[in-house]
Amino acid sequence: MQMDQIANQPVIETARFDLRPVRRSDVGLLNMYAGDPRVAMTTPTIPHPLPPGTMEAFINRALAEPRDEDVWVMDGTRSSWSEVMGIISLSRLDRNQTEVGYWVAPAFWNTHIASEAVQAVVAANPLGNDTMFAAVYHDNPASAKVLTNAGFVYLGDAETYCLARDAAVPTWTYSHKL
Repeated sequence: MQMDQIANQPVIETARFDLRPVRRSDVGLLNMYAGDPRVAMTTPTIPHPLPPGTMEAFINRALAEPRDEDVWVMDGTRSSWSEVMGIISLSRLDRNQTEVGYWVAPAFWNTHIASEAVQAVVAANPLGNDTMFAAVYHDNPASAKVLTNAGFVYLGDAETYCLARDAAVPTWTYSHKL
């Protein structure tokens, strides 16, 4: 078995789990979790129902060189949890900035995994950014709390299109100067 190696994407350790680059072997769990409408409805880019091949294409983009987004899997195996508990990513923007995106599988909601992951990515700042941005839907205040707990500051309201909802959804936008 050949393990995919991603250059310049470190493993980031948290107290309870690791943030590691995505692997092709993650496809089954990613399909299961991303196919859940509760996950899809909280993200702009996951369609519902999940078309065949969506997660394979996502993994291919995450492994590509060059790429516009670095993706980490929240891997809980060292704490006897699931190998895939969610995803966190940094999408490159101009002027040395990134946008943070994340989702957690419903089985791990209310365990503070998202907070721990966002705080770890901010602390590690693996792309050496000056600023990170993030946006969350108004009907997801738990994600807004994740961001404020990680030091993000509210900037204002906007809208982001959600594939799963087939609609523009109001968002709160946040930034974090590093």
